[in-house]
Amino acid sequence: IGSHLAEADSQTEWTDVQKKIIPWKNSTPSLDLEMAFQDRAAKLGKSNSRLIVVASLIDKPTNLGGLCRTSEIFGASALVVGSLHYIQDKQFQHLSVSAEQWLPLVEVKPSQLVDYLQQKKTEGYTIIGVEQTAKSFDLTEYCFPEKSLLLLGNEHEGIPANLIHHLDVCVEIPQQGIIRSLNVHVSGALLIWEYTRQQVIKQKQQQ
Repeated sequence: IGSHLAEADSQTEWTDVQKKIIPWKNSTPSLDLEMAFQDRAAKLGKSNSRLIVVASLIDKPTNLGGLCRTSEIFGASALVVGSLHYIQDKQFQHLSVSAEQWLPLVEVKPSQLVDYLQQKKTEGYTIIGVEQTAKSFDLTEYCFPEKSLLLLGNEHEGIPANLIHHLDVCVEIPQQGIIRSLNVHVSGALLIWEYTRQQVIKQKQQQ
């Protein structure tokens, strides 16, 4: 990766349960990261979600701020962004309303996404793309695995072809209007909610 990333990694530790901002491939083992998520869930009284929302391809601070807020509200385990610099943007902060203080944020640059997705696959995550393809599943018929990684596309170009090949499944949102595309934050929010709804139902059935 680059020496500058390695240097930043060495300086990053999980020291504050209220605010966890980490670059990918830091020195924290995956097991420790998992325990940190569990610790956060216990302290904040939230469900121990296994949903990772990947927004590295999104470059509008308003969309990222909104996704941060939505991810935190519904208890996602982490939000992945292309750069942590977005967090300092006033538009991001206006939409996030401080959600970044309570949600683990992970920096994965777009050029690192292939490696990141492959690593998550080895950890048992299903890689889900929000995209309309010939084999897309309707959101109303898709059953989310517990360990789900949601990959959101760029505002204008969606998910690039080189990443489509690394998806396990594509899920699309049924639409009835003339306009055939939703804002990426809205699309992400709908899938985050459906994952959360299914997991809540599952937990109730197990009780």
